Amino acid sequence: MAANSRGSTPAPPNASADPLVALASLPGVAEAVDSVRKGVDRVYGHRIMRRRSNEVTAEAALRGARGSAALAGADWALEEVRRRTDFGVGGEPRTVGAALRLTAEAGQLLSVWRQSPLRVLARLHLVAAGGEAADETVGRPRLAAEPVDEPLIELALPDADEVAGRLDGLARLLLAGSEAPALVTAAVVHGELLALRPFGSCNGLVARAAERIVLVGSGLDPKAICPAEMGHAELGRAAYVAALEGYVSGAPEGVAAWIAHCGRAVDLGSRESTAVCEALQRGAA
Repeated sequence: MAANSRGSTPAPPNASADPLVALASLPGVAEAVDSVRKGVDRVYGHRIMRRRSNEVTAEAALRGARGSAALAGADWALEEVRRRTDFGVGGEPRTVGAALRLTAEAGQLLSVWRQSPLRVLARLHLVAAGGEAADETVGRPRLAAEPVDEPLIELALPDADEVAGRLDGLARLLLAGSEAPALVTAAVVHGELLALRPFGSCNGLVARAAERIVLVGSGLDPKAICPAEMGHAELGRAAYVAALEGYVSGAPEGVAAWIAHCGRAVDLGSRESTAVCEALQRGAA
């Protein structure tokens, strides 16, 4: 994928050749992109990153997984996530375990994503589902009449044919590459997966992991230190769903609001990691 790095600015709109670039010209999107770039640059420029970046990455991964799990209904304190090991049991522990596994797996799939986004999505669902449903429904898009368990998202559910068509279109768009800023591409991937809910379960977890892959693989956040998942959780479930509804509406202002919402989430993630850097510098973490 050829999304721009954090130093890039949106190109002029050209909807026919690069629809993602057209989205970058929507009102408020350029400001969101610029805010994200500045926030990410700030944390990457912190002096602690020169010698302890691995620790910052590890903390960001933990916070990102906690945030994604919280949006999926398992809102645990960070220290609870850090100390627990019983993620094989059902309910909330399984959700937190799935989020942790996805965060770890996402970094291993960057090269595959550039060649086959759909293969990566299938892998992410397999990792998220774990032993929850070890049957033929795991790791593939749902078929007609198959149920979807995604309690947070109550929007109308596209049918299986629409899901297949739009997933194929999204994959083609990603493989073609884009000159749009990474934030725009990541927000569209995230929004499409939530709108489609292509799998029988774990769609939100998978969508947020895919957003992470785009942000890291694009070069915006190569060390994965700006956990957007944490930012989404901090902004709250109600705001998350409301912004998604704007995206699903297809109205320009709704799509722009969703991209801006994703930008705020990345901003909050970068601020969190800046605080981690400050704590490490003080010897407090």
